[in-house]
Amino acid sequence: MKSVFRNAYFTLSRSLNPNSNPKFPLSLFPVCRISAITASPSSSSCSNIRNEKFRLFSATSSDSSMTDGGASSYSSSSVEKQFEHFRVQLEQSGSLRERIRAVATAMESAIRIMHSNLLLVHQSRPVPEILEKVKGQIAVLKELFHRLGEILRECPGQYYRYHGDWRSETQTIVSLLAFLHWLETGNLLMHTEAEEKLGLDASEFGLDIEDYLVGVCFMSNELPRYVVNQVTAGDYDCPRKVLKFLTDLHAAFQMLNLRNDFLRKKFDGMKYDLRRVEEVYYDVKIRGLTASGDSTGDQGTQA
Repeated sequence: MKSVFRNAYFTLSRSLNPNSNPKFPLSLFPVCRISAITASPSSSSCSNIRNEKFRLFSATSSDSSMTDGGASSYSSSSVEKQFEHFRVQLEQSGSLRERIRAVATAMESAIRIMHSNLLLVHQSRPVPEILEKVKGQIAVLKELFHRLGEILRECPGQYYRYHGDWRSETQTIVSLLAFLHWLETGNLLMHTEAEEKLGLDASEFGLDIEDYLVGVCFMSNELPRYVVNQVTAGDYDCPRKVLKFLTDLHAAFQMLNLRNDFLRKKFDGMKYDLRRVEEVYYDVKIRGLTASGDSTGDQGTQA
């Protein structure tokens, strides 16, 4: 009975694995055992680990994309806020500049009237009459500078940001005031005197020093023409007075360490004004038209 079962077992083993060694049949291992090994828990755990890693990677990628989207949104919002702030500032600055330019335009109108009246000096008109007309515009300019000061108080600390909008007008005004003052007194208009005439306060809204100096240089350009016209009218002592004044003024400017800028160029032009006056004075002196014993002009020439 046992031999019958043994033969049946070997026959079944050969049919399942024909190439197996009959001495060591693989079929000795039960089929159920082999299937159990094939479906071992290690392969299942590896599959579970792979699935878990995939889920973690997916979650990380999702969080990263959400974070990038949030940062991009924040950056865009910051840029918009910044440029909105810039827009408001530029609009306010533009409005303020328009108001300043409106005052500067009014200054130009007063300057033209003042200048046209002062030109009558070269035609040998009575000086007191001319000065009276010119002084009427000084009050207008004083009011305009007061309006300009009120505008600048709205933006404290921004004086030099808008200074260029009225700089040239201020320089021209100083030159006219200096020429007017010289016609009255024969002396130079001081910086403090110019501020007082225009109603300016150095602690709040004062007269820029360079504007004052450029204005004085502009004033010197008028003196050679004035000298020639006065000599033509018979005033032979005028060249001596102007020569002394310009010599002292040129010597005072020599004390300044000027840069190679607009002020330096205007100062360099003063020496040509001085030379023209010297030529007129020498011509008058050679012709014997000056008063006898005139030593003041000679001293001014040698200075």
